[in-house]
Amino acid sequence: MTNESKSAPMGLEAGVPGNKGISENRGAEADVAASNFIRAIIEEDIKDQRHGGRVHTRFPPEPNGYLHIGHAKAICLNYGLACEYEGSFNLRFDDTNPTKEEEKYITAIQEDVKWLGVDWGERVFFASDYFEQLYAYAVQLIQAGLAFVCELTPEQVRAQRGTLTEPGTESPYRQRPIEENMDLFARMRAGEFPDGAMTLRAKIDMSSGNLNLRDPVMYRILHAHHPRTGTAWCVYPTYDFTHGQSDSIEGITHSICTLEFADHRPLYDWYIEKLGIFPSRQFEYARLVLPYTVMSKRKLITLVNEGYVNGWDDPRLSTLRAYRRKGYTPEAIRDFCSRVGVAKSFNQVDPALLAYCIRKDLNAKAQRVMCVQDPVKLVIDNYPDEQVEWLASENNPEDPTMGKREIPFSREIYIERADFMEQAPRKYFRLSPGKEVRLKDAFYVTCTDVEKDEDGQVRVIHANYDPQSRGGWTQDGRKVKGTLHWVSVAHARRCEVRLYENLFTVPDPSAYEAEGKPFLDFINPQSLTIVEAWIEPSVSGAAVGTHYQFVRQAYCVVDPDSTPDKLVFNRTVDLKDSWKPPKG
Repeated sequence: MTNESKSAPMGLEAGVPGNKGISENRGAEADVAASNFIRAIIEEDIKDQRHGGRVHTRFPPEPNGYLHIGHAKAICLNYGLACEYEGSFNLRFDDTNPTKEEEKYITAIQEDVKWLGVDWGERVFFASDYFEQLYAYAVQLIQAGLAFVCELTPEQVRAQRGTLTEPGTESPYRQRPIEENMDLFARMRAGEFPDGAMTLRAKIDMSSGNLNLRDPVMYRILHAHHPRTGTAWCVYPTYDFTHGQSDSIEGITHSICTLEFADHRPLYDWYIEKLGIFPSRQFEYARLVLPYTVMSKRKLITLVNEGYVNGWDDPRLSTLRAYRRKGYTPEAIRDFCSRVGVAKSFNQVDPALLAYCIRKDLNAKAQRVMCVQDPVKLVIDNYPDEQVEWLASENNPEDPTMGKREIPFSREIYIERADFMEQAPRKYFRLSPGKEVRLKDAFYVTCTDVEKDEDGQVRVIHANYDPQSRGGWTQDGRKVKGTLHWVSVAHARRCEVRLYENLFTVPDPSAYEAEGKPFLDFINPQSLTIVEAWIEPSVSGAAVGTHYQFVRQAYCVVDPDSTPDKLVFNRTVDLKDSWKPPKG
């Protein structure tokens, strides 16, 4: 028998609070994402009035690390479906392993989920909230003869588990009397035994073709301080025993997870059947895979702890904290997750799609500025020595409401060294001797001469300007094909720009581990380049997290390492687009 109203914690029936955030973007995003199989299941359940037509989803992270882009897909999927069908959404921490879980992860996960646009209202829960109920479930299984206390060591349990082609061997403690199991389990809880001395195992089928059904461990002894329950418990439920039952306790109608949990579903269903609790159903989809990065917590921890990256928010990582620092926006990540869609089979996503979504979002909101990263001085010989003009420049041509700013122009400016070539080919449209180009929003200039150092390197470029071309347009209507960005030498601010590339040199660095090649062998030594640059003065005092488009270069964001004396920028994404949305 099931009791839906009794199983769900108080307050879960009120619908998703503050659905705006992800749901307000569903208009454009829903047009992009084709209908997926999970949506089809939900609509069929609503039609059949399963669970009264109610839709209730959750995101259940373990608080033992930071969230990454794969988690973002799960968050957007679960919360987005709850919003779409006017259902409920829970944020629940499956905190069953106190040796790896910390309060800092709980705080960070909540920050990241909220940053993505999720409003869970009062619905934040913890599996540790249910420890007493889970213990009662375990006792219920013992009393039904479906669980037993086992004294085999973990190594012995693994050895007797069998293989995919050979059945396992039953524990010698499997036939313990119910009364003895009840006594031992109570004494386990009371702390009479040391860590690892005993476990509580479900009594299912040691010959099952599904290894998860071969008498899995439900409880283990662990004398450890829990972030939320302290030392109240010294026996902790395993993830597999906790996860499914927590879904049932909360009345989750659609338990959505990735494909690696498909083999665990029969175990979760077995617990539901034997305990007679709310029949939460699990549905699996293909996890998100991005090449040239890793999402394994173990590998991420290695990269951080061994100093290959500069912390969990290093922009080369796939964590949401890293993406936020790199300048990715929650709107763009939600758009990306929607475009990726939901499938049942493995799918590796082109990282250019993510870059497209970031670029598309920032194009509409980022202010344009000029920054010269590899400067060479350009002296305009016929410009008055002490004269300074303040020229108007659009902040964002995509959004006229962002207005204009004034940028200083003087006799000496910096341009990019790559924008000058002394011996230029015929179709070279930038600056070269005798050639005329436009300085963005300023004047037309023509190169007249160059100065070189003793090594033959161009040190100074000389040019003349056309005073009648103010604003970058001539009165006689002549046109040039080249437009260069620039900054006034006397007014430019020095800044640091961090240029990021892929962290790894191969798409899947984990694929070579079977050959004895650790994933660290494929670290890209050029994954971070730091350049000293010069930027226009309008950015002075810019707040951390402010986005800019560096004209002709990239979208960048102000990094937390910035100081009042020197801004630091992270390159978010370059301007070149290598991915196009499908037609039709």
